[in-house]
Amino acid sequence: MTNTAPFAHIETPALLGDESATGCVTGLSTQEVIQLEHEYGAHNYHPLPVVFSRAEGVYVWDPEGRCYMDFLSAYSAVNQGHTHPRILKTLIDQAGTLALSSRAFYNNIFGQYAKFVTEYFGYEMVLLMNTGAEAVETAIKLARRWGYDKKGIAPDQAILLACKENFHGRTISIVSMSTDPSARTGFGPFNPNIGPVCPAGKGSLRYNHAEDLEAALKAHGDRVCGFLVEPIQGEAGVVVPDEGYLTRCYELCKQYNVLFIADEIQSGLARTGKMLAIDHENIKADVLILGKALSGGIYPVSAVLASKEILLTIRPGEHGSTYGGNPLGSA
Repeated sequence: MTNTAPFAHIETPALLGDESATGCVTGLSTQEVIQLEHEYGAHNYHPLPVVFSRAEGVYVWDPEGRCYMDFLSAYSAVNQGHTHPRILKTLIDQAGTLALSSRAFYNNIFGQYAKFVTEYFGYEMVLLMNTGAEAVETAIKLARRWGYDKKGIAPDQAILLACKENFHGRTISIVSMSTDPSARTGFGPFNPNIGPVCPAGKGSLRYNHAEDLEAALKAHGDRVCGFLVEPIQGEAGVVVPDEGYLTRCYELCKQYNVLFIADEIQSGLARTGKMLAIDHENIKADVLILGKALSGGIYPVSAVLASKEILLTIRPGEHGSTYGGNPLGSA
């Protein structure tokens, strides 16, 4: 395996300084693990032929004790490194006290976390979910509800814009926005009025082309509730936009009273030298979506942050999940 692959094989695991920590060589072999997963697991992924059996920091070991450096970092979910000791200790301590209450009851952790995360990122409220796709779905629902309640869009007429070659997840609402054939083929029908295609059929919104967004808003601005964008496109090939693109899109959203929604699930949390990728242009999204590394890669947690005006458009019983905001994830 070459160093250009996501996992660079290290011939000497003792680089860690502890020859006893070279992985577990007991149990199933690499080939046995791969065969089991291939036989009994759905084939919705095609993994590289490397099996993780233990991990610490940037290092992972396979069942035979071979050591690798993990450059993929679970699609950025382990920014802090595998099994970070402080995060792991917090998880273990909280799991032994209270792991799940559901939101049918209050718990003594969620409120403290909500206060911390909103103050840290400069927002008024947060809605916690579990996965990135759930958080994006939440943002879509928020934008639509805000559009009807606050902007005055006619019922069932709201449009949510996104860019070509986006990646925001794989649920039906989200792949309705996708231009990737592998995400769409065989999964229709799709949700209308969502994604990069203007309802008038006059082309698609290209990423890094603010003029496309401007044209769409000029044509349909009274119906557009939100513009969902990755500050850096991930699945499209790590596409970094030109300086000023995000700022111009933000200004257009303000001009047409449209929510600027930043999907920072992959690009956020210090991946780019600043806490958020949009911080490089000193703009603040109306709706901020976080996930992946938000929990340190140990437990699934995602978050949607916004103002009270936006988040309070959703009322009790209209959205949520059993595990969203649970004490284990909030700790």
